[in-house]
Amino acid sequence: MTTTNTVDAARVELLLSELRLPGIKLMWVKLAEQSDKEGWPAARFLATLAEHEMAERGRRRIERHLVEARLPAGKTLATFDFESVPMVSKAQVMALASGDAWLAKGANILLFGPPGGGKSHLSAALGLALVENGWRVMFARTTDLVQRLQVARRELALLPSSTATICSSSTTSPTSPRIKPKPAYCSS
Repeated sequence: MTTTNTVDAARVELLLSELRLPGIKLMWVKLAEQSDKEGWPAARFLATLAEHEMAERGRRRIERHLVEARLPAGKTLATFDFESVPMVSKAQVMALASGDAWLAKGANILLFGPPGGGKSHLSAALGLALVENGWRVMFARTTDLVQRLQVARRELALLPSSTATICSSSTTSPTSPRIKPKPAYCSS
């Protein structure tokens, strides 16, 4: 590398840091060498850098949202045993996992059933699927959520923003597990 190239490379590194483009900063040298070697047009080089930056931002956003969600580990739709809970439709759960229709309407999903029926596993797995589909989720035990809301009220603060709030409770019900979408309004 010549002195001019070294200075230009250092300048690019500084500019990418200043512009907060860490994905491009990681890949630009390798892609520039490939671009020079293969004779890419400038537009192709720039588009490739932008694609890498977008992919890296998406990956980091999902990582950040997973940490914020506080989902229990290992609870996925792939590990949920749909055969042991015949009242739960796998097709319906997979449709809910996209989140598009019911979250946009502000609907709720309520899971009822006896202890050990998979309600917490299924709700955590739905939360994970929602995060992977770009939604923000907060998972909490009902008692913990109530305590957090009380603290927030006392301190005149807000809880972190989320599109879906998932509450897990140890409340029992004599019915078998089933999913009941409900409208998102409350009455007093």
